[in-house]
Amino acid sequence: MPLVSPKEMFEKAYAGGYAVGAFNVNNMEIVQGIIAAGNQERSPLILQVSAGARKYAGENYIMKLMEAAMQDTDLPVVLHLDHGQNFEICEMVIKAGFTSVMVDGSHLPFEENIALTKRVVECAHAQGVFVEAELGRLAGVEEDVSSEHSIYTDPDQAVEFVERSGCDSLAIAIGTSHGAYKFKGEAKLDFDRLEKIGKLMPGYPLVLHGSSSVPQEFVEMANKYGGTVGSARGVPEDMLRRAASMAVCKINIDTDIRLAMTAVIRKHFAEHPDHFDPRQYLTPARDAVRDMVAHKIRNVLGCSGKA
Repeated sequence: MPLVSPKEMFEKAYAGGYAVGAFNVNNMEIVQGIIAAGNQERSPLILQVSAGARKYAGENYIMKLMEAAMQDTDLPVVLHLDHGQNFEICEMVIKAGFTSVMVDGSHLPFEENIALTKRVVECAHAQGVFVEAELGRLAGVEEDVSSEHSIYTDPDQAVEFVERSGCDSLAIAIGTSHGAYKFKGEAKLDFDRLEKIGKLMPGYPLVLHGSSSVPQEFVEMANKYGGTVGSARGVPEDMLRRAASMAVCKINIDTDIRLAMTAVIRKHFAEHPDHFDPRQYLTPARDAVRDMVAHKIRNVLGCSGKA
């Protein structure tokens, strides 16, 4: 099945009160684990590629991995650029065959963000490619994306931004953050803000970045076997499920996949010190990706059986 646009996916998600997971990919095992989970749960999937992934794996390898993956599934799958920092990167991946791009002008002044987004929209729409933009700023650090402070999305500005830029979906800031260390105290998301934005733009798909939950069992596993993950804490899954039942149609998940994979590998090395074949420890790591993604699809996103 060929790669698809998320447009129809999001229309169904909005109407059905669920969200589609956008899972970051970096190598073969992660791609295989996500596809296996999607097949198991019969869920639509968004596989997204960051600047760090493109630098690590190389665009050609990523495209070939996606080509191979599509031979193993009949699910609707989107290939999405995560945090495109400028027009040139967005244009490059559009030409490469991505079906969705995120242009991240959230670090720019409002008018400059609109101008950049509008330029990407014009290029992308000419090729039938979907465009996500971002208004507001998430705190935290993840690869090339970092900010010391959150700037919550202004609902009225969100309406103006969408109308003037023409973007197809909008990532908003309501309290999530990038990375594994999201909250020092009690986690809190601004659901009143989310509800207001949703009411001002009925039917319009919103996106949550920085939405890993950092499951404590994997934090404990990593630390037990030599890690120093420390006080990592994420967004509680019940909060994400609530957001998915509102106007949020796409939820980004990256850290939880990394954490599960690394914790399982650490455990494997500790229990099998004689193993040196990568297949021996990457097989359980791939299974951990599959199980984590399947859990998110079934219990957090609510999109099992929605393919």
